[in-house]
Amino acid sequence: MCKLCDEGRPHSHLSSRRNFLQGAAATGIAAAGLNLFAPRLAAADGGDPPLDSGRPGRRYIIRGGSVMSLDPQVGDFAQADVLIEGKKILAVGPNLHAGGATEIDATGRIVMPGFIDTHHHQFETVLRSFLADGILINDGSGTAAGTITYYEYILQKFAPVFRPQDVYINELFGGLSQLDDGVTTVHDVSQIHHTPQHSDAAVQALFDTGRRAAFGYFEGAGSNGPNYAYPQDAFRIKQKYFSSTDQLVTMIMGGEVYLGADIYEQSWTIGRQLGLQIAAHILSPFGIRPILNQLAIGKGGNKGDIGLGSDNLFIHMTGMSDLGWQAVHDKGAQVSIAFPIEMNMRHGMPPILKMQSLGMEPSLSVDVECTLTADFFTQMRSAMNLQRVVLNEMILLQGSAPDPVDWGLPGSPADVPNGNPWPTPPSTLPAPLTTRDVLRFGTMNGAKALRLDGKTGSLTPGKEADIIILDATRINVAPLNQVPGAVVSLMDRTNVETVIVAGKVRKWKGQLLDVDLPNLRRQLEASRDYVFAAAGIPQDLFRNN
Repeated sequence: MCKLCDEGRPHSHLSSRRNFLQGAAATGIAAAGLNLFAPRLAAADGGDPPLDSGRPGRRYIIRGGSVMSLDPQVGDFAQADVLIEGKKILAVGPNLHAGGATEIDATGRIVMPGFIDTHHHQFETVLRSFLADGILINDGSGTAAGTITYYEYILQKFAPVFRPQDVYINELFGGLSQLDDGVTTVHDVSQIHHTPQHSDAAVQALFDTGRRAAFGYFEGAGSNGPNYAYPQDAFRIKQKYFSSTDQLVTMIMGGEVYLGADIYEQSWTIGRQLGLQIAAHILSPFGIRPILNQLAIGKGGNKGDIGLGSDNLFIHMTGMSDLGWQAVHDKGAQVSIAFPIEMNMRHGMPPILKMQSLGMEPSLSVDVECTLTADFFTQMRSAMNLQRVVLNEMILLQGSAPDPVDWGLPGSPADVPNGNPWPTPPSTLPAPLTTRDVLRFGTMNGAKALRLDGKTGSLTPGKEADIIILDATRINVAPLNQVPGAVVSLMDRTNVETVIVAGKVRKWKGQLLDVDLPNLRRQLEASRDYVFAAAGIPQDLFRNN
């Protein structure tokens, strides 16, 4: 996170945060009361965390846990150790010799890589649960789901009133919340860049959160004023914040194709000039299917010369043609699926079976907390359950007469059994997803999707130590019988005991370190009150959608 600290010259970060807030005050950000990071340790039963963790030359060892490396070359161990020096993993295996290294007792715990979220709109943290019953776009039905919607309310009403200080506290609080959940890396899709000051606030919050992040520089949602600088401001942002390739926060260029050929031609061209990944939401609405088809054949943009590449990260990929999918496969583009959101908000069917038919695998993303949780255990379970329910129904329907599927709706005839209630799955169908599969989606695949697989995503010697320690002795898990199954099918954030990012212990024995959460929460609530008032939306805790 900090170049000086990485070089072995630790210093206080309070001054850099203070400088940011003072500079931001000139653009309307109120610095008063933003003592966000109190220099104190949370209560930690069982000893203090290793001193100066993550600093060059500092060693500590995680002893005696059930180690799931997610690296086939390293393997898994019923009981083993992980040795860390500075920000890197030195060794993984049983009975490691570590000299005088500080020991973390992981008896009864599961030790594994941190989760990686490849698509998250963190600026919307202040709107958590606002759209719990809503869908993506108003469908004109007048039903509860179709009245208050994401596009009309979140992007068109709320987003335009965000000030830079609202962006900062939302990004910071949302990032710390996911860190508490064991998500050590995020791709922050921040569609809130109304001015360069909004962009600076978003970037600064990602650095201040202290976890690994890819800053997604997308457009400003809704109306934008005279100081709007997207996408050209990417040059300034890249030079100012991302000149180093060896830091926790990196940059991705947002390039939404539904904004029009002029805009995405500019953003994709700038992204490629800067050597950045280019990310975009690709989904059933907004008329994107024919646009992706043009990109698939290399004829996108106004000039007809923009095409897909291995530098693309596509989010959702619902409702796309075989032509588009084949080009995504052939070019090596990455795909991020937000299973719970896509199922709830009418984005279209999560395309897991399509990806499997092409020999592809997705990464996982949480999308928006205004509708659903950013908890990664929920993401993994949803991915596995959705694939299996669709697949299992396809298999079971082989044992029925060829009548339409009975969904329990009026006019849907029931299937007539043909006497074979347990048909053999055809060889053309993929296998059901397993708990290990979705763990891979949430770790290694996420690292690959963000071009970070050389640094993180697995417990591999030489990689940086992004590690979570999960308590398997708690009442919701004990007794431990199978490690991948326990993590995916039983655990939640209460099992996340310790979180380590680049060797630095950030959560210890169940609590985040060096974070004044009550003060942060007050700042978030103040931001909420402002945003609702400025958008003209009443605060009603029991409203109907």
